[in-house]
Amino acid sequence: MHVPDGFIDAPVSIAAGVAAAGAVAVSLRGARRELDERTAPLAGLVAAFIFAVQMLNFPVAAGTSGHLLGGALAAILVGPYTGVLCVSVVLLMQGILFADGGLTALGVNVSVMGVVTVVVAYAIFRGLLTVLPPTRRSVTAAAFTGALLSVPAAATAFTAIYAVGGTTDVPVGKVFTAMVGVHVLIGIGEAAITAATVGAVLAVRPDLVHGARGLTAPLKLRVAGELVDAPAPAAVPAPAAARSTRKVWATGLVTALVLAGFVSFYASASPDGLEKVAADKGIDEKVEEHAAADSPLADYSVKDVTDARLSGGLAGVIGVGVTVVVGTGIFWAVRRRRAEDLTATSTATPVA
Repeated sequence: MHVPDGFIDAPVSIAAGVAAAGAVAVSLRGARRELDERTAPLAGLVAAFIFAVQMLNFPVAAGTSGHLLGGALAAILVGPYTGVLCVSVVLLMQGILFADGGLTALGVNVSVMGVVTVVVAYAIFRGLLTVLPPTRRSVTAAAFTGALLSVPAAATAFTAIYAVGGTTDVPVGKVFTAMVGVHVLIGIGEAAITAATVGAVLAVRPDLVHGARGLTAPLKLRVAGELVDAPAPAAVPAPAAARSTRKVWATGLVTALVLAGFVSFYASASPDGLEKVAADKGIDEKVEEHAAADSPLADYSVKDVTDARLSGGLAGVIGVGVTVVVGTGIFWAVRRRRAEDLTATSTATPVA
Protein backbone atom coordinates (compact mmCIF):
# COMPACT_ATOMS: atom_id res chain seq x y z
CA MET A 1 0.00 0.00 0.00
CA HIS A 2 2.95 2.31 -0.58
CA VAL A 3 1.52 5.54 -1.96
CA PRO A 4 3.72 7.02 -4.73
CA ASP A 5 4.27 10.68 -5.50
CA GLY A 6 1.47 12.23 -7.53
CA PHE A 7 -1.53 10.41 -6.06
CA ILE A 8 -2.16 13.12 -3.45
CA ASP A 9 -1.78 16.88 -4.05
CA ALA A 10 0.89 18.98 -2.36
CA PRO A 11 -1.24 20.72 0.35
CA VAL A 12 -2.68 17.46 1.64
CA SER A 13 0.69 15.72 1.40
CA ILE A 14 2.22 18.49 3.50
CA ALA A 15 -0.62 18.25 6.02
CA ALA A 16 -0.14 14.48 6.23
CA GLY A 17 3.58 15.03 6.70
CA VAL A 18 2.94 17.37 9.61
CA ALA A 19 0.54 14.88 11.16
CA ALA A 20 3.02 12.04 10.69
CA ALA A 21 5.83 14.12 12.21
CA GLY A 22 3.63 14.82 15.22
CA ALA A 23 2.82 11.13 15.59
CA VAL A 24 6.50 10.23 15.41
CA ALA A 25 7.35 12.88 18.02
CA VAL A 26 4.69 11.53 20.38
CA SER A 27 5.92 8.00 19.71
CA LEU A 28 9.51 8.93 20.53
CA ARG A 29 8.38 10.09 23.95
CA GLY A 30 6.10 7.11 24.49
CA ALA A 31 8.77 4.64 23.36
CA ARG A 32 10.95 5.73 26.29
CA ARG A 33 8.49 3.95 28.58
CA GLU A 34 8.39 0.82 26.42
CA LEU A 35 12.06 0.28 25.69
CA ASP A 36 14.63 -1.20 28.03
CA GLU A 37 18.04 -2.80 27.61
CA ARG A 38 16.45 -5.98 26.22
CA THR A 39 13.75 -4.58 23.97
CA ALA A 40 15.75 -1.78 22.33
CA PRO A 41 17.76 -4.14 20.08
CA LEU A 42 14.68 -6.30 19.55
CA ALA A 43 12.79 -3.28 18.22
CA GLY A 44 15.46 -2.81 15.58
CA LEU A 45 15.10 -6.47 14.71
CA VAL A 46 11.31 -6.12 14.42
CA ALA A 47 11.79 -3.28 11.93
CA ALA A 48 14.20 -5.40 9.88
CA PHE A 49 11.83 -8.37 9.99
CA ILE A 50 8.93 -6.21 8.75
CA PHE A 51 11.14 -4.94 5.93
CA ALA A 52 11.96 -8.53 4.93
CA VAL A 53 8.38 -9.81 5.08
CA GLN A 54 7.11 -6.84 3.08
CA MET A 55 9.18 -8.18 0.19
CA LEU A 56 7.08 -11.35 0.20
CA ASN A 57 4.02 -10.40 -1.82
CA PHE A 58 1.36 -13.13 -1.68
CA PRO A 59 -1.48 -13.59 -4.22
CA VAL A 60 -4.94 -12.58 -2.98
CA ALA A 61 -7.01 -12.47 -6.19
CA ALA A 62 -6.57 -12.75 -9.93
CA GLY A 63 -3.73 -10.42 -10.87
CA THR A 64 -3.47 -8.90 -7.39
CA SER A 65 -1.08 -9.46 -4.50
CA GLY A 66 -0.65 -8.18 -0.97
CA HIS A 67 2.09 -7.84 1.58
CA LEU A 68 2.44 -7.35 5.30
CA LEU A 69 1.92 -3.79 6.56
CA GLY A 70 3.42 -4.67 9.94
CA GLY A 71 1.79 -2.18 12.28
CA ALA A 72 -0.11 -4.82 14.25
CA LEU A 73 2.91 -7.10 14.54
CA ALA A 74 5.20 -4.31 15.73
CA ALA A 75 2.71 -2.92 18.25
CA ILE A 76 2.07 -6.31 19.85
CA LEU A 77 5.72 -7.35 20.00
CA VAL A 78 7.37 -4.11 21.18
CA GLY A 79 4.54 -1.72 22.08
CA PRO A 80 2.36 0.74 20.14
CA TYR A 81 4.65 3.76 20.38
CA THR A 82 7.70 1.76 19.39
CA GLY A 83 5.58 0.07 16.72
CA VAL A 84 4.89 3.39 15.00
CA LEU A 85 8.64 4.06 14.98
CA CYS A 86 9.41 0.59 13.58
CA VAL A 87 7.09 1.02 10.61
CA SER A 88 8.32 4.59 10.07
CA VAL A 89 11.94 3.40 9.90
CA VAL A 90 10.97 0.75 7.36
CA LEU A 91 9.09 3.25 5.19
CA LEU A 92 11.98 5.72 5.35
CA MET A 93 14.52 3.09 4.25
CA GLN A 94 12.23 1.88 1.47
CA GLY A 95 11.62 5.39 0.17
CA ILE A 96 15.23 6.57 0.24
CA LEU A 97 17.07 3.43 -0.84
CA PHE A 98 14.58 1.40 -2.87
CA ALA A 99 12.32 4.05 -4.47
CA ASP A 100 9.30 2.35 -2.89
CA GLY A 101 6.68 4.83 -1.71
CA GLY A 102 7.00 8.47 -2.72
CA LEU A 103 9.18 10.85 -0.75
CA THR A 104 6.61 13.65 -0.89
CA ALA A 105 4.06 11.00 0.10
CA LEU A 106 6.14 9.78 3.06
CA GLY A 107 3.81 11.52 5.50
CA VAL A 108 0.80 9.84 3.89
CA ASN A 109 2.48 6.45 4.09
CA VAL A 110 3.54 6.86 7.72
CA SER A 111 0.05 8.03 8.65
CA VAL A 112 -1.74 5.23 6.81
CA MET A 113 0.63 2.27 7.15
CA GLY A 114 2.18 3.20 10.47
CA VAL A 115 -0.15 5.20 12.67
CA VAL A 116 -3.55 3.88 11.54
CA THR A 117 -2.56 0.21 11.55
CA VAL A 118 -0.90 0.46 14.97
CA VAL A 119 -3.74 2.39 16.61
CA VAL A 120 -6.52 0.19 15.20
CA ALA A 121 -4.74 -3.13 15.71
CA TYR A 122 -3.56 -2.40 19.25
CA ALA A 123 -6.90 -0.98 20.36
CA ILE A 124 -8.70 -4.11 19.13
CA PHE A 125 -5.99 -6.34 20.59
CA ARG A 126 -6.20 -4.79 24.06
CA GLY A 127 -9.98 -4.68 23.94
CA LEU A 128 -10.23 -8.39 23.19
CA LEU A 129 -7.79 -9.27 25.96
CA THR A 130 -10.06 -7.60 28.49
CA VAL A 131 -12.80 -10.16 27.75
CA LEU A 132 -10.77 -13.24 26.79
CA PRO A 133 -9.07 -15.61 29.25
CA PRO A 134 -5.48 -14.50 30.05
CA THR A 135 -3.79 -17.22 28.01
CA ARG A 136 -1.29 -17.40 25.17
CA ARG A 137 -4.03 -18.65 22.86
CA SER A 138 -6.04 -15.52 23.62
CA VAL A 139 -3.04 -13.32 22.79
CA THR A 140 -2.61 -15.07 19.45
CA ALA A 141 -6.34 -14.82 18.64
CA ALA A 142 -6.43 -11.13 19.59
CA ALA A 143 -3.33 -10.50 17.47
CA PHE A 144 -5.01 -12.21 14.50
CA THR A 145 -8.16 -10.12 14.82
CA GLY A 146 -6.36 -6.82 15.35
CA ALA A 147 -4.11 -7.40 12.35
CA LEU A 148 -7.05 -8.51 10.18
CA LEU A 149 -9.04 -5.34 10.82
CA SER A 150 -6.08 -2.96 10.67
CA VAL A 151 -5.57 -3.47 6.93
CA PRO A 152 -9.03 -2.41 5.68
CA ALA A 153 -8.81 0.42 8.24
CA ALA A 154 -5.63 1.60 6.51
CA ALA A 155 -7.37 1.30 3.13
CA THR A 156 -10.22 3.43 4.48
CA ALA A 157 -7.73 6.02 5.75
CA PHE A 158 -6.10 6.23 2.32
CA THR A 159 -9.51 6.69 0.71
CA ALA A 160 -10.29 9.53 3.12
CA ILE A 161 -7.00 11.24 2.25
CA TYR A 162 -7.70 10.70 -1.46
CA ALA A 163 -11.17 12.22 -1.04
CA VAL A 164 -9.55 15.43 0.23
CA GLY A 165 -6.42 15.62 -1.88
CA GLY A 166 -6.65 13.15 -4.76
CA THR A 167 -5.17 14.39 -8.03
CA THR A 168 -7.71 12.60 -10.25
CA ASP A 169 -11.49 12.80 -10.55
CA VAL A 170 -12.32 9.17 -9.84
CA PRO A 171 -15.44 8.95 -7.61
CA VAL A 172 -14.50 8.34 -4.00
CA GLY A 173 -17.16 5.65 -3.68
CA LYS A 174 -15.50 3.55 -6.35
CA VAL A 175 -12.08 3.98 -4.74
CA PHE A 176 -13.44 3.05 -1.31
CA THR A 177 -15.23 -0.07 -2.53
CA ALA A 178 -12.24 -1.33 -4.49
CA MET A 179 -9.66 -0.49 -1.79
CA VAL A 180 -11.54 -2.00 1.12
CA GLY A 181 -12.63 -5.03 -0.89
CA VAL A 182 -9.13 -6.11 -1.87
CA HIS A 183 -7.56 -5.12 1.46
CA VAL A 184 -9.99 -7.30 3.41
CA LEU A 185 -8.38 -10.20 1.55
CA ILE A 186 -4.91 -8.85 2.20
CA GLY A 187 -5.87 -8.49 5.85
CA ILE A 188 -6.30 -12.27 6.08
CA GLY A 189 -2.67 -12.72 5.05
CA GLU A 190 -1.60 -9.96 7.45
CA ALA A 191 -3.49 -11.66 10.27
CA ALA A 192 -1.98 -15.08 9.55
CA ILE A 193 1.58 -13.74 9.46
CA THR A 194 1.07 -11.66 12.60
CA ALA A 195 -0.52 -14.47 14.59
CA ALA A 196 2.11 -16.99 13.49
CA THR A 197 4.99 -14.67 14.43
CA VAL A 198 3.50 -13.63 17.77
CA GLY A 199 2.70 -17.27 18.55
CA ALA A 200 6.27 -18.32 17.72
CA VAL A 201 7.78 -15.73 20.04
CA LEU A 202 5.26 -16.58 22.78
CA ALA A 203 6.29 -20.22 22.56
CA VAL A 204 9.95 -19.51 23.31
CA ARG A 205 10.11 -16.15 25.10
CA PRO A 206 6.68 -14.86 26.20
CA ASP A 207 8.44 -12.27 28.37
CA LEU A 208 9.55 -10.49 25.20
CA VAL A 209 6.02 -9.94 23.85
CA HIS A 210 4.89 -6.50 24.99
CA GLY A 211 1.22 -7.30 24.49
CA ALA A 212 1.43 -10.42 26.67
CA ARG A 213 2.87 -8.75 29.76
CA GLY A 214 0.85 -9.28 32.92
CA LEU A 215 -1.43 -11.86 31.34
CA THR A 216 -0.29 -14.87 33.31
CA ALA A 217 -3.34 -16.36 35.01
CA PRO A 218 -2.87 -16.86 38.77
CA LEU A 219 -2.75 -20.40 40.06
CA LYS A 220 -6.07 -21.46 41.62
CA LEU A 221 -6.64 -23.85 44.53
CA ARG A 222 -9.95 -25.44 45.46
CA VAL A 223 -10.67 -24.85 49.14
CA ALA A 224 -13.97 -26.01 50.64
CA GLY A 225 -15.41 -26.31 47.16
CA GLU A 226 -14.38 -22.80 46.08
CA LEU A 227 -11.53 -21.63 43.86
CA VAL A 228 -9.13 -19.21 45.52
CA ASP A 229 -5.83 -17.68 44.43
CA ALA A 230 -2.84 -19.71 45.49
CA PRO A 231 -0.10 -17.93 47.48
CA ALA A 232 2.42 -16.27 45.18
CA PRO A 233 5.68 -18.22 45.02
CA ALA A 234 8.86 -16.61 46.20
CA ALA A 235 10.62 -14.72 43.43
CA VAL A 236 13.57 -16.63 42.04
CA PRO A 237 16.09 -14.67 39.97
CA ALA A 238 16.17 -15.95 36.43
CA PRO A 239 19.55 -17.21 35.24
CA ALA A 240 21.54 -14.93 32.97
CA ALA A 241 21.01 -17.23 30.01
CA ALA A 242 17.23 -16.97 30.39
CA ARG A 243 17.36 -13.19 30.43
CA SER A 244 19.60 -12.91 27.40
CA THR A 245 18.01 -11.98 24.11
CA ARG A 246 21.03 -12.86 21.98
CA LYS A 247 19.65 -16.18 20.77
CA VAL A 248 16.27 -14.66 19.87
CA TRP A 249 17.96 -11.71 18.16
CA ALA A 250 20.31 -13.93 16.15
CA THR A 251 17.51 -16.30 15.13
CA GLY A 252 15.28 -13.41 14.09
CA LEU A 253 18.03 -11.73 12.08
CA VAL A 254 18.95 -14.92 10.24
CA THR A 255 15.26 -15.50 9.47
CA ALA A 256 14.89 -11.95 8.09
CA LEU A 257 18.01 -12.36 5.95
CA VAL A 258 16.80 -15.66 4.52
CA LEU A 259 13.35 -14.25 3.76
CA ALA A 260 14.69 -11.12 2.06
CA GLY A 261 17.72 -12.71 0.44
CA PHE A 262 16.24 -15.98 -0.81
CA VAL A 263 12.49 -16.48 -0.28
CA SER A 264 11.64 -13.06 -1.77
CA PHE A 265 12.62 -14.35 -5.21
CA TYR A 266 9.50 -16.53 -5.15
CA ALA A 267 7.12 -13.72 -4.12
CA SER A 268 4.16 -12.85 -6.33
CA ALA A 269 5.01 -10.45 -9.14
CA SER A 270 1.42 -9.19 -9.41
CA PRO A 271 0.74 -5.56 -8.41
CA ASP A 272 -0.30 -5.05 -4.81
CA GLY A 273 -3.76 -3.91 -3.75
CA LEU A 274 -3.21 -0.18 -4.16
CA GLU A 275 -1.33 -0.55 -7.45
CA LYS A 276 -4.10 -2.73 -8.86
CA VAL A 277 -6.88 -0.39 -7.77
CA ALA A 278 -4.94 2.62 -9.06
CA ALA A 279 -4.48 1.03 -12.47
CA ASP A 280 -8.05 -0.22 -12.72
CA LYS A 281 -9.72 2.99 -11.55
CA GLY A 282 -7.30 5.47 -13.11
CA ILE A 283 -6.07 7.21 -9.97
CA ASP A 284 -2.49 6.76 -11.14
CA GLU A 285 -2.84 9.12 -14.12
CA LYS A 286 -0.65 11.78 -12.48
CA VAL A 287 1.85 9.52 -10.76
CA GLU A 288 5.34 11.05 -10.71
CA GLU A 289 8.72 9.42 -11.13
CA HIS A 290 10.32 8.67 -7.80
CA ALA A 291 13.06 11.07 -6.73
CA ALA A 292 15.25 8.07 -5.87
CA ALA A 293 14.55 6.22 -9.15
CA ASP A 294 18.28 6.26 -9.94
CA SER A 295 19.22 4.68 -6.61
CA PRO A 296 21.57 1.69 -6.94
CA LEU A 297 18.92 -0.33 -5.08
CA ALA A 298 15.80 0.99 -6.84
CA ASP A 299 13.02 -1.58 -7.29
CA TYR A 300 14.76 -3.96 -4.86
CA SER A 301 17.57 -4.90 -7.22
CA VAL A 302 21.24 -4.06 -7.24
CA LYS A 303 22.28 -1.93 -10.19
CA ASP A 304 24.57 -3.59 -12.74
CA VAL A 305 23.97 -7.09 -11.31
CA THR A 306 22.36 -8.88 -14.25
CA ASP A 307 21.28 -12.08 -12.52
CA ALA A 308 17.76 -11.36 -11.21
CA ARG A 309 17.94 -13.83 -8.33
CA LEU A 310 21.29 -12.54 -7.12
CA SER A 311 20.35 -8.89 -7.64
CA GLY A 312 17.11 -9.15 -5.69
CA GLY A 313 18.69 -11.25 -2.97
CA LEU A 314 21.56 -8.83 -2.43
CA ALA A 315 19.15 -5.89 -2.32
CA GLY A 316 17.07 -7.68 0.31
CA VAL A 317 20.08 -8.51 2.45
CA ILE A 318 21.34 -4.93 2.22
CA GLY A 319 17.89 -3.63 3.13
CA VAL A 320 17.64 -5.86 6.19
CA GLY A 321 21.15 -4.88 7.28
CA VAL A 322 20.60 -1.15 6.90
CA THR A 323 17.19 -1.29 8.58
CA VAL A 324 18.42 -3.23 11.60
CA VAL A 325 21.40 -0.90 12.05
CA VAL A 326 19.41 2.32 11.68
CA GLY A 327 16.49 1.01 13.72
CA THR A 328 18.64 -0.32 16.54
CA GLY A 329 20.59 2.92 16.65
CA ILE A 330 17.40 4.97 16.98
CA PHE A 331 15.93 2.72 19.65
CA TRP A 332 19.14 2.65 21.67
CA ALA A 333 19.23 6.44 21.55
CA VAL A 334 15.63 6.57 22.81
CA ARG A 335 16.50 4.07 25.53
CA ARG A 336 19.55 6.09 26.61
CA ARG A 337 17.45 9.25 26.75
CA ARG A 338 15.06 7.49 29.12
CA ALA A 339 17.95 6.32 31.30
CA GLU A 340 19.33 9.85 31.42
CA ASP A 341 15.92 11.23 32.41
CA LEU A 342 15.60 8.67 35.20
CA THR A 343 19.09 9.45 36.44
CA ALA A 344 18.42 13.17 36.43
CA THR A 345 15.17 12.63 38.33
CA SER A 346 16.75 10.40 40.96
CA THR A 347 19.68 12.75 41.58
CA ALA A 348 17.68 15.97 41.65
CA THR A 349 17.89 17.79 44.99
CA PRO A 350 14.49 18.40 46.57
CA VAL A 351 13.60 22.05 47.07
CA ALA A 352 12.36 22.91 50.57
